[in-house]
Amino acid sequence: MGIVAGLDSSSGFTRIVVCDADTGAVLRQGYAPHPVEAKAVEVDPQAWLLSLGEAASGGLLEGVQAIGVCAQAHGLVPLDSAGGLVRPAMLGNDKRAQAAAADLVDALGGRQAWAEAVGSVPQAAQPVAKLRWLARTEPEAAQRTAALLQPHDWLVWQLLGRPARRTTDRGGASGTGYWSAAAGAYRPDLVELAIGHSCALPEVLGPAEAAGMTPEGLLISAGTGETMAAAFGLGVGTGDAVVSLGASGSVTAVHHEALADPSGMITSLADATGMHLPVVHTLNAVRALRGTAELLGLDGLEELSALALKSTPGASGLVLLPYLEGEKTPQLPHTAGTLSGLRRESMKPEHLARAAVEGMLCSLADAMDVLRGRGVEVRRVFLLGAAAELPAVQAAAPAIFGAQVVVVQPADYAALGAARQAAWALGVSQGALTSQSPPAWQGAAAQIFEPGEELAVGQAVRQQYGATRDQIHPGAFPAGA
Repeated sequence: MGIVAGLDSSSGFTRIVVCDADTGAVLRQGYAPHPVEAKAVEVDPQAWLLSLGEAASGGLLEGVQAIGVCAQAHGLVPLDSAGGLVRPAMLGNDKRAQAAAADLVDALGGRQAWAEAVGSVPQAAQPVAKLRWLARTEPEAAQRTAALLQPHDWLVWQLLGRPARRTTDRGGASGTGYWSAAAGAYRPDLVELAIGHSCALPEVLGPAEAAGMTPEGLLISAGTGETMAAAFGLGVGTGDAVVSLGASGSVTAVHHEALADPSGMITSLADATGMHLPVVHTLNAVRALRGTAELLGLDGLEELSALALKSTPGASGLVLLPYLEGEKTPQLPHTAGTLSGLRRESMKPEHLARAAVEGMLCSLADAMDVLRGRGVEVRRVFLLGAAAELPAVQAAAPAIFGAQVVVVQPADYAALGAARQAAWALGVSQGALTSQSPPAWQGAAAQIFEPGEELAVGQAVRQQYGATRDQIHPGAFPAGA
């Protein structure tokens, strides 16, 4: 079919991969940091364009026929009636809208009403909460706001020469708090509820649709959010879950329908293929490992892993509930972590190291059970993040998750997913692909770990963890999950 490019405009950098449209083989790559502070909560979007230009320098895009764009989630780019920027873009890490989010929950009649309306309960990061914050805190800017975009929408619009038609995709739209993945439609009344008046919203394109052609004749695909692009780049499908091990954690699975969850633990997103991506977040993951390593005076996670392997499953009865920053799953925002099962024989460094690894994985298995309890099938788990490379994590994860674990080689999966989307749109435009059949690119290189005979041991570890959790926090976790 030709050559395509995928562009990932993350919170701190732009990555570009140039790929063969038929096979997905990476031909060239580009990278540039964003010229903004790492912890900035708002930014002039022109910084994204500057970074893009630098990443694409040196003829990187020569011969490219189509480009896909993904970008950081939950950003809000407010435009005036002429398409000008009202104020700097508000980024996904902006937590100033916490009170505004709670206000919106009450304004619509509670969590159940929001879950049924758009598949999620308002959170500070979401654009709908940012709109409410804008109306309350910067009323003049709110009054001037006439159109709403997210970061990948804005970049696509810029690449196309700022046409009258603005677009997004169902994946990005599902994270706004005013588009329903179940209904496949906007809830403009929720925009008005948040900001006080109606705003123009971008047209939601299908997975294989093109947003348009650049003045130079380059096809631009619909674009999507980073989470959706990474899932598409990994090639996950029904029966797959992605467990992300960052400071915090998340479990995302592919499902055939949107899920409404009044508890707020499940956020119902759409993916980049026409399916759905329900996700459950935890506030604590690798931060529990790092904290334990510091407590034990170890030099990094590798030493913690080696020490943990000197212990045995169950850590001699030691259980760590890793709720160091409070917790979202279960909903315990004001709690602290707990170390339980201290006996003379368990008070050894290797048992604490093992308890930290098992506690992190059991917490994420709890999150996975929230999805399984709603009928989401999980047969295979993709484990992402630097901690996925730790031998202790790889040894314990399959049995604790009760599924095959796949640890993929590090790669720019979000950019690859954006490139795959571009290849899909290009193929459809050429008649080489249909809108139901994305290009069959080779899957990510990976190590495979099976639960095998250790499955019963893993379930015993989970029972020990669950008993401690329920004793310390009775009723905090959904029954049967």
